[in-house]
Amino acid sequence: MTAPDLRSGGIAVLDFGSQYTQLIARRVRELGVYAEVFPFDAPLEKINQHSPKGYILSGGPNSIYEDGAPQLQPALLTSGSPILGLCYGMQALTYSLGGTVAGSTHREYGRADLTHHGSRLFTDVPETSHVWMSHGDRIEQPPSGFTPLAVSENSPYAAMGDESRGLYGVQFHPEVVHTAYGAQILKNFVVDLCGCAEKWNAGAFIDDAVEKIRTQVGEGRVLLALSGGVDSSVAAALLQKAIGDRLMCVFVDTGMMRLNEPEQVATVFGQGDMHFTALNASEEFLSALAGISDPESKRKIIGKTFIDLFTRYASEQAGAGVKFLGQGTIYPDVIESAHSSKVSKVIKSHHNVGGLPPDLADKFSLVEPLRDLFKDEVRRVGEALGLPGTLIWRQPFPGPGLGIRCPGEITWERLETLRQADAIFIEELEKAGLMRYDSTQLTAQCFVVLLPVKSVGVMGDNRTYEEVAALRAVVTDDFMTADWARLDYNLLARVSNRIVNEVKGINRVLYDITSKPPATIEWE
Repeated sequence: MTAPDLRSGGIAVLDFGSQYTQLIARRVRELGVYAEVFPFDAPLEKINQHSPKGYILSGGPNSIYEDGAPQLQPALLTSGSPILGLCYGMQALTYSLGGTVAGSTHREYGRADLTHHGSRLFTDVPETSHVWMSHGDRIEQPPSGFTPLAVSENSPYAAMGDESRGLYGVQFHPEVVHTAYGAQILKNFVVDLCGCAEKWNAGAFIDDAVEKIRTQVGEGRVLLALSGGVDSSVAAALLQKAIGDRLMCVFVDTGMMRLNEPEQVATVFGQGDMHFTALNASEEFLSALAGISDPESKRKIIGKTFIDLFTRYASEQAGAGVKFLGQGTIYPDVIESAHSSKVSKVIKSHHNVGGLPPDLADKFSLVEPLRDLFKDEVRRVGEALGLPGTLIWRQPFPGPGLGIRCPGEITWERLETLRQADAIFIEELEKAGLMRYDSTQLTAQCFVVLLPVKSVGVMGDNRTYEEVAALRAVVTDDFMTADWARLDYNLLARVSNRIVNEVKGINRVLYDITSKPPATIEWE
């Protein structure tokens, strides 16, 4: 008996290059409906492979009239299924149907007040509410058959619709939390207008992921880069569920780990029935990074060194025929590396995405079961798989490790200094109850950055000239946006005092109070 397709009857999201495209899919999945992202110009048979009941068009960085600007496929308009265009997606819908898009004299970025006129799209949404805008162009004349559904101060057509055909457009972003009733608007479209069944959950994802892994890997073996973090740990559990003892997990000590971390990872994963190997490659990584200060270069060198190491291990230790490399890549890694869409912009090349060497395909095929998920979704999958809370709620640690928390040239001495300072910060946060390993945790990611800047200080009546440490602590759910944590001043004072007194080489401590955006969570 053939298993039912758990992905059928969901939503297809067409990506026009927005940084928030996968966030749209995530919001739809939160409604219990499967959503999958496709490039705006993907073949129609691929977009429709799971018989979606509706389409959502993402935002994007272009202006619709620019040379080479992405356009809506005409065939989607004849599908008969409901379509919702968001921001640029609304403009693409308007342009394709003969409406007029023009540059606005007053651009809208940030919060705006929306007033709607009543529509099925705005069921159970107050007449006036806050929405999040991010656009320069606006709709000047809707296509024939469309009526205005909502207005804002600078957008006479902040929402429009041809309700007889199920075609809608909104100039704002309902997928971001800053839009007060965004979830309700998406529910109205996905569940009520498209008629999607609410059947997608963590268990459904696990069943689907296991099936995909088995189809991709066949009887082959997978070498998994296991860092001990939640992403790679959940990936390991999924892979083991799918292929059993044909999974080989390898932890690499790059020399850029936190204090005592290699020993802790070996203790946790070196037990049980999982094939686990720990490799110390500190000298290899630090030698490759010698004299390198540019952050993009660092990430790509680290990515290449990982692949070279795994290639050698697969050949020498694991035996011939290992052609699959497993990674705990998640969607924020993909979007910041601009690998979600051909029209996306690079933020930074993650070592496991944009930092991978161009000849990777000659060595391995990637197996990335979590690639479309956000951090909180990964954690829900981990819970469904029965992983312990200490793993699921462990704070993220980037694959390049302290290498991207040490701007400037990386040396063993600077790494040791950073390790000691970081351990003090984490210890004080744990004492304050801010590092809980469950869903009530009050900080999402916390760490120290060692700056390549020296400042003059005074200790014991003597002049010092030493490096500067920056503390970073953020709160977030999905790691696509984040705000800085409002830590108690007394806590910050204790951390600062301990670092300058206990860590040789640091005489000044700063606290980073920048949100994401405009900053990223990590400094490099």
